[in-house]
This record gives sequence, C-alpha cells and structure tokens, in this order.
Amino acid sequence: MTRPINIDFYRIHTWAAFYRELKKQLSLPEYFGNNLDALWDCLTGEAELPMSIQFSNISRFQLKKFENLIALMEDAETELEPDFSFSIEAREDTDDIG
Repeated sequence: MTRPINIDFYRIHTWAAFYRELKKQLSLPEYFGNNLDALWDCLTGEAELPMSIQFSNISRFQLKKFENLIALMEDAETELEPDFSFSIEAREDTDDIG
C-alpha cells in the first residue's frame, strides 16, 4: 500500500521549515543532513516505499525558491517508478509572498 505524504507549503517559507516538516512526515532521524544530497540518498535507499509525496499550497514564489527540490523529486519519481510518485498542488490565491 502506498504511503501518502503531504507537505503543506502554506506555512513553509524557508529551507529549515521544509526540512523540519520532512523529518516529521518521514520519521527521519535527527542526524539527517538538511540538504538535497541527503534527501536523495534517503529517497533512493532508506525510505520505506511505495510512497507518494505531494507538495500542496505552493505559491509561484515557492515554486521558484524550491525549484531544485522540485527537480530532485521529479528525478526521484523517474528513478523509482512505480514505487514513488510526486505531485504539486499550486496555491489558489494570488498571495505570492514566500
């Protein structure tokens, strides 16, 4: 059964806030490195699959700010298919403050 993970970007405005939420959602150890290399290693080697990750309420500003993260998630989806899926749900409002 696929484990659904939803990262709600409504209150995420910094990389530190993203990694705090990620650690909570994935039950990552405290020593997890807060960087994209550590995230890649986690997704491709340590994470319990199958899993789907959705980024919800993400603004246009956040799409740009977190573009490297989004690219990593898309690469992981290609690499780990069919055991990993990734999607984005954009914020409906026009408030684009990150």
